[in-house]
Amino acid sequence: MAGKVRKFFKYTGLTIAVLLVLAGSFAAHEWYAKPFYINNFFNRAFIQYIWDKPETLTAMGMLEQLGINGHNAEWDDNTEAATDRDFEFLYEIMDTVAEYDEDELTADEMLSVKVLKELLGNPEEDQKFRYHNYPVNQLFGLQNAIPRFLDTFHQVNSSEDAEHYISRLSKIGIKLDQNMEGLLIREERGIIPPTFVIDKSIDIMQEFVDQLAEENVLYVSFKGKLEAVDEIGEPDRQAFLDSAKTEIENVVYPAYQGYIDYFTGLRAKSNDDAGAWKLPDGKDYYNYQLRNNTTTDMTADEIHAIGVAEVERIQAEMLEIFAAEGYDASLGVKALFDQLANEERFYYPDTDAGRAQILEDYAAIIDEIAEGITAAFNITPKADIVVKRVPEFSQETAPGAYYNQPSRDGSRPGTFYANLFDIKATPKYGMRTLAYHEGVPGHHFQIAIQTELQGIPEFRKESRFTSYSEGWGLYAERLAWEMGFQTDPYDNLGRLQAELFRAVRLVVDTGIHAERWTREEAIDYMLTNTGMAESDVVSEIERYIVNPGQATAYKVGMMELLRLRNEAQEALGDRFDIRDFHDVILKDGALPLTALRELVMQYVEQKQVS
Repeated sequence: MAGKVRKFFKYTGLTIAVLLVLAGSFAAHEWYAKPFYINNFFNRAFIQYIWDKPETLTAMGMLEQLGINGHNAEWDDNTEAATDRDFEFLYEIMDTVAEYDEDELTADEMLSVKVLKELLGNPEEDQKFRYHNYPVNQLFGLQNAIPRFLDTFHQVNSSEDAEHYISRLSKIGIKLDQNMEGLLIREERGIIPPTFVIDKSIDIMQEFVDQLAEENVLYVSFKGKLEAVDEIGEPDRQAFLDSAKTEIENVVYPAYQGYIDYFTGLRAKSNDDAGAWKLPDGKDYYNYQLRNNTTTDMTADEIHAIGVAEVERIQAEMLEIFAAEGYDASLGVKALFDQLANEERFYYPDTDAGRAQILEDYAAIIDEIAEGITAAFNITPKADIVVKRVPEFSQETAPGAYYNQPSRDGSRPGTFYANLFDIKATPKYGMRTLAYHEGVPGHHFQIAIQTELQGIPEFRKESRFTSYSEGWGLYAERLAWEMGFQTDPYDNLGRLQAELFRAVRLVVDTGIHAERWTREEAIDYMLTNTGMAESDVVSEIERYIVNPGQATAYKVGMMELLRLRNEAQEALGDRFDIRDFHDVILKDGALPLTALRELVMQYVEQKQVS
């Protein structure tokens, strides 16, 4: 690891003093030997891992407050050799953790060990399935991730920041070349995306390069950031924009065109098979993905059966509400939501003004619940949250919404991105639930609180477990309803539709990847059982195809959180306090569900004897 240490010093200009601030005080020899205190090891390993991850450093926004920003001029090293080094490092971490006597560790230290082991998983399996994915895809592929990263995370507050932005533009060709290494290996192994994934990815890239440079998001976003910096005068601002235009035309567009040409040729080798079953050892790979995403040992068959049962239960509740509102419940959920889709009162005008109003109303919903949510929480995040539109260059294939965490230094708030591509995909009765999920008390509460935690190893502030974080997002939807923030029966329909959507996910994800459903069969099932807009359904099904197992974690996590709360309430009776329960869930950051259950049971035992 000494080479990585030297590389980082040269690359960032970090001093030992700064490293001590970041990692905690430990002797110099502990950089190369096993630290006496395991938390020092955790912090050292975290720093060592992110040293050569400039994109992670930029997204975290942790070093800039120390005057360190050279990483903002660079991209991650995406070569195969770099990935090999990462695997070697993971093995080193596992070997070092094994040297600590668990009997001598505190409860907090053991929790960190459990989190780390779950994060590391099984490196042998990770290597076995290293190429079992589609780095270029219609949803979160590399071609979308690059402009999205620069637009979202690269801050421009000075001339130096602008120079770093230009530097990153100039190196996009290198980044794409590095990723091509892995794409060619996948092709050799027969790991080729379905035809629709290739077609949509090509369309996205073609639209990207067909724009005038001045109209490209890479230029437009940069221009907006420059205009907000008073210290950059007009001549310098124009010079930076001229440089950006040159890099977009001479580096970015040719590099993207190379990918268009490659995937156009690859298309002849593709087919319409959608599931992970088609990949080498596909069944084992899907089971591996289910374990990683749910942090449980549930099988595909078990998850599928739970999904079917939950779909039936939730639809029954929805039909009761429809009947109470005067609709003919015998028509079924899809037909009834089709009726709502034809009622103008539930939709905004399909105009720029209508879309602007949606963003304003989302912000108002979040402000309202933020004022009243403290009755259920002892701890709330310090970071603010803002609502923005999903960038238009990616909106057609992007999910309905997503959240980006705030920076550590407070310069960037948490951001709830709403997809406004299809106005019919934003019915008014679904907005509250979505705002609660992505914002307050959902992802913004959980993730911002996690990054602000004190007294835990740094890696745990950045750890993510889908079943925990997305389970919390769904739990937050229900909690807001329980607290009276959705008194309108149509808002409750929106909440139940969102929960139904996650239950359907259990069915279609396992259907696609374990039961060999086609893309069309999965789309039909979701359309029939949710009443969602077709554009959303298509985007979602195609998301599950390129990210097997991830969508199952939402409902699995929510059900476990509700199960834990019910068990705690039954055990404690009048001594149960929802604020204390939420403390237990949130105060240690994201956790595997098994570790979370242990903490809740410990809380119950302590409360019973206190």
